[in-house]
Amino acid sequence: MNTSTPAAIDAQELRALMNSTAPPRVLDVRTPGEFETAHMPGAYNVPLDMLRGHRDEIAKRLDQQVVLVCRSGQRATAADQALRGADVTNVHILDGGMTAWEALGFPVERAAQRWDLERQVRLVAGCLVLSSVVSSIVAPRLKWLAAGIGGGLAAAALTDTCAMGTMLSKLSYNRGATCDARTIVAQLTDNVAAHPKAR
Repeated sequence: MNTSTPAAIDAQELRALMNSTAPPRVLDVRTPGEFETAHMPGAYNVPLDMLRGHRDEIAKRLDQQVVLVCRSGQRATAADQALRGADVTNVHILDGGMTAWEALGFPVERAAQRWDLERQVRLVAGCLVLSSVVSSIVAPRLKWLAAGIGGGLAAAALTDTCAMGTMLSKLSYNRGATCDARTIVAQLTDNVAAHPKAR
């Protein structure tokens, strides 16, 4: 199993590669909801949990350079580790993710507007902490819920993972019509020669 440090590529380099004669395969590992909100032209949506669950099947379709994209890089790093576990080594991570891509004004396709997963986590965690602190006036033990959420957020920062984000990603709000393994694998297989370029 290859556990080397992920290779990063910046947004300028990726745009140049996407306009080249041999563009890389761009896999966006965010939720379908986030992908529909904004994604790079030509990117394939392969949610992180789907990639992990069908890693070997997906890895067989990755016969060219691959660039992994998420919002800021955390999920792309996890996806890189999963693919390296299947001996896929032609992988790069977009440094700064979609945040960096959009900041440079590069092309983005947009559809239904949804909150990204990190914003959803902040909302849910904030509401739980606020409501448990206020409710602890009547039921003092509820303060421990706020403490638990705080501990979970600290653990998420230290481990660079997020259990709440994983749970929220499974909600129907964050899923789309293409969120099944068969559809994703078919797209990766059928569209090898039809990879659109960013303009």
